[in-house]
Amino acid sequence: MFLTNRIVCNLSTRCTFAHKFLNKSKFFRLSFSTSSINSGNSSSSFSCVQPIVTLNKHLRDQQSRKLHISHGLSSGKVVPFNLSDIGEGISEVVVKEWFIKVGDEVNQFDSICEVQSDKASVTITSRYDGVIEKIYYNIDEIAKVGKPLVEIRLRDESKQGLVQADQVDQVADLEANQICDSQPTNFLDWKGGKVLTTPAVRRIAAENNIKLSNVKGTGRDGRILKEDLLRYLEEAKNSMASQKETPVLNISPEPKTLPINLNEKPSVDRLTSQASDKSVPFTAIQRAMFKSMTQSLKIPHFGLSDEINLSNLLNILPNLKERALSRGIKLTFMPLFMKALSLALNDFPMLNSSIDEKNEKIIIKASHNIGFAMDTKDGLIVPNIKNVQNLSILEIAEEMKRLQQDGANNKLRRDDLTGGTITLSNIGSIGGLFGIPVIPPTEVVIGAIGQIKTVPIFNEKDEIVKGHIINILWSADHRTIDGATLCRFSSTWKALLQDPMKMLLDMK
Repeated sequence: MFLTNRIVCNLSTRCTFAHKFLNKSKFFRLSFSTSSINSGNSSSSFSCVQPIVTLNKHLRDQQSRKLHISHGLSSGKVVPFNLSDIGEGISEVVVKEWFIKVGDEVNQFDSICEVQSDKASVTITSRYDGVIEKIYYNIDEIAKVGKPLVEIRLRDESKQGLVQADQVDQVADLEANQICDSQPTNFLDWKGGKVLTTPAVRRIAAENNIKLSNVKGTGRDGRILKEDLLRYLEEAKNSMASQKETPVLNISPEPKTLPINLNEKPSVDRLTSQASDKSVPFTAIQRAMFKSMTQSLKIPHFGLSDEINLSNLLNILPNLKERALSRGIKLTFMPLFMKALSLALNDFPMLNSSIDEKNEKIIIKASHNIGFAMDTKDGLIVPNIKNVQNLSILEIAEEMKRLQQDGANNKLRRDDLTGGTITLSNIGSIGGLFGIPVIPPTEVVIGAIGQIKTVPIFNEKDEIVKGHIINILWSADHRTIDGATLCRFSSTWKALLQDPMKMLLDMK
């Protein structure tokens, strides 16, 4: 009797587990009875009925379950959505664009807004399913890391689940029929009718007051590309030009001549009322420059200036340009300057370093990540080319072109703007002869190159010939770099540029 009860008990437990497991299946509903077991009858029966959902719906549910993240909060509750840490020690960002408004429904991973730090632009996505209750910032306002961006009323998951359970067969069949018959409408995303495009395209559209739903996208799934938006702008411009009517010449009566008192002076009140001061907030790039330059004030600067005769380099440059152009690369002086700088750093590694003030150490960097200043419509930025010591002159030129294009289009990655070890700015491209550069806080040396000037000079035979001269002005951190070391480094760099054949021999 004891053995019989134990067997019945084990069988009952296993069958109960099977009953719970199989009834949760997306494919089968099973009819199961344990009464016969409890009464001592060893027989039990299972019956399989028709599948209750389609395989397509099951696979979609499985994918949705993988993406869904449970927030562990009760539905209907309003929760703050805080700006999380986006790395690189950034404590605040500028809100550049909102993709939602109060009252909009959002799902997990939906785009909430785009923010810009002093490093790069970042798109913030939702961690919750729900409805937007409050937005804390306007466009171009500063948001602090750890503070709320928006408030979201969490979606009622239980009610939503009941609706889905009742309509699961209808949804699956409807989707199966719509796959063949669906047509794209205004190229909208399936989530809430949102236009498929990138934050950069949205910014251009906002600046030109363009409704993205009016633009035809040619990208994948109807995604609107930058080229689509520019084409739309050009078509709109041409359309407006063609609709302009010929201006009608209005002939006004001849004005009367009024006497002018030449001795009368404008009043002070009238002069001061015509102009007034205005307050302009920092842009993200200006704010970053303000912070970094304030830190740079702590560095004891000292400077060194020198002249470099580029006549020999200019003699071979046309040939180098032609060969580079045959490979689709436009060659300028800067890749040559950078490669010579890297070769000089091999002999003076102390100039490719940073200071660990806390531990009173000098960190000599293995990579030559050379930064260069760029003048953009948003302000000054300094991207850097990584591992110049391992790159050819053409590879440096290619990478510089990419950084310049991405910088002009505000597409630089965070990695492009961080990690620099030494900087070389070409102020001569704008027109300056001399410049006193300021050392970035994480480096110990920076150089500023002036404009090339044609001047008369004496050659080895004391004959006056035409010379092509540039000025270089170095600024160095006097806590680690002394004047003699900087002077020797500059002379090494200068010798490589004045004798390009020597640079070829030393090049790796």
